[in-house]
Amino acid sequence: MPRFLIEVPHENSKASCDLAVNVFKSTGSHFLTNADFGCPDGIHKAWVTLSAKSKREALYVVPPPFRNKARAIKVRKFALEIFEKTIRPQHK
Repeated sequence: MPRFLIEVPHENSKASCDLAVNVFKSTGSHFLTNADFGCPDGIHKAWVTLSAKSKREALYVVPPPFRNKARAIKVRKFALEIFEKTIRPQHK
């Protein structure tokens, strides 16, 4: 199954950070317990990686108030020895 990095931004303020945590907490979101938050470093986004059938399905983990600004990025790990065959041809 494909893996996706879900990125959810929020505003740079204490109120926005508190709101993000409260919304994730109150919706029982899987996102809150598994996400990494960049707020301590001034990057007001949260990220989680998960498996899903599609980008659309992956975004369902994000509570509705944040879903319209969230993005799902399909990610994949590559073995070093196949890097030249799998990634580089996409950039020619």
